[in-house]
Amino acid sequence: GLADEYFHVVVASSALRFSPNKPRALQEVYRVLQTGGEFYFSDIYADRRLTDEERAIEIRLQGEVVSGAMYVEDFFREAVKVGFDEPRILSKETLETCDADLNASDVHAAFHRITFRLFKLPGMLETKCEDYGQTAVYKGTIDGHPDHYDLDDHHTLEKGKPFRVCGNTAAMLGENGLSWLAPHFDVLGDRSRHYGLFDCSGPGGCC
Repeated sequence: GLADEYFHVVVASSALRFSPNKPRALQEVYRVLQTGGEFYFSDIYADRRLTDEERAIEIRLQGEVVSGAMYVEDFFREAVKVGFDEPRILSKETLETCDADLNASDVHAAFHRITFRLFKLPGMLETKCEDYGQTAVYKGTIDGHPDHYDLDDHHTLEKGKPFRVCGNTAAMLGENGLSWLAPHFDVLGDRSRHYGLFDCSGPGGCC
């Protein structure tokens, strides 16, 4: 098997939903990632838990693509159990039904293709977004992203422009030099002074 802490980044698409043991698959990815590494992947998720009978109906309505789709909130819980604290969503797309003649009452669940970013930063990610007065500046050095960089669906950092961040975002971008993104960002400030919960209503909001 692969050695512990072998990769900086693991990239996958539509792999998790076909795994017969999804928690074990997440554990294995966490094991082979270096501290500061990232699991970057997209897959399809349901907006609810489904019985076997309901899943069979959804497969008929939506196609085999939804056959192994996990309830998205259960995915969040399993990711956190493994150690991937505060999973971030980069993009989310609603799947359309295969049958254009379906009645609205026939559709039991909604399915989304979601791109997640899961960082391995043990001890650095908190359960809430906390304010330590930190800012981050993008250097414009990531290939394909010369002018700005999207950390997730609500954090877009422009090259050279200071951007207020919570402690969790600071960690993901390279606080203490641990994240694989650290060479591409200057994170200013530390956690020596705490200002309470981070204000998620403005730019950089994490909620």
